[in-house]
Amino acid sequence: MPSDRFRLADKVVWRVGYGAMQLAGAGAFGPPRDYDEALAVLRAAVDAGVDHIDSAHYYGPAVVNDLIREALSPYPDDLALVSKVGGRRDETGAFLPYNDPDQLRAGIEDNLATLGVERLTAVNLRLLDDAPVDERFVDQLGALAAARDEGLIAGIGISNVTHRHLLRALEVTDIVCVQNAYNLADRSSESVLDECSTRGIAFVPFGPLGWPRDQHDAIRTNPVVTDVAAGHGATPAQVALAWLLAIAENVLLIPGTSSRGHLAENLAAGSLSLHDDEVTRLTSAFREP
Repeated sequence: MPSDRFRLADKVVWRVGYGAMQLAGAGAFGPPRDYDEALAVLRAAVDAGVDHIDSAHYYGPAVVNDLIREALSPYPDDLALVSKVGGRRDETGAFLPYNDPDQLRAGIEDNLATLGVERLTAVNLRLLDDAPVDERFVDQLGALAAARDEGLIAGIGISNVTHRHLLRALEVTDIVCVQNAYNLADRSSESVLDECSTRGIAFVPFGPLGWPRDQHDAIRTNPVVTDVAAGHGATPAQVALAWLLAIAENVLLIPGTSSRGHLAENLAAGSLSLHDDEVTRLTSAFREP
């Protein structure tokens, strides 16, 4: 039976956390649709035992970090606050690179300021699609390592990376977590997950319920998913999340939502125990022929 907790930098957290991106407006830009509900969701998450919250200064920008600070500060001692750097938003909401070493340092400081903390549990270097494995990547990691050595962050993560990125990063510095797209229908990061499992590195799948919408719908309506869900009196979303928890003990979930109802549904996946044969059936249901 896999443990329900796993190490993340200097903390050991519950394997079901919360991703705060959806608290901002559409496209993670601008203010929330319902300000009071956004605060209530954050408080409900922590009240339910969530001790790992994922955010970024560029959500909003600053909107989500400001909400987290208003809702939860002063923070519980065991709360892991994780953010990411590598991009910024312009006045239209477009996502732009912000990933020179000095910009990464500024991004860390922006996160610290808006969250109102002196140290973050981890910061992920978010790479752009098709980023090369080159000396620039090494220099970017160096900026995060300097912040860690100065005590601004407890650990370094990387996001949207290939297996080669992970191996090169581990030649440069310790890595505490990897955030990549991964779900029932998207196994493109399987080699990254396997490497993380072997090395005891937390693997944090984004898009755990599928993205874009057609992938999400494919998971939600898959007959194996719906059959397993019916057998447990659960929802397809809960089955998809429980599968991720079942496949590797180093998987940490950060499903996002802007409503307390969906939050409760997501968190309940942490207590849904799938049988081995169900895990096998779900894994096979989305394999390429």
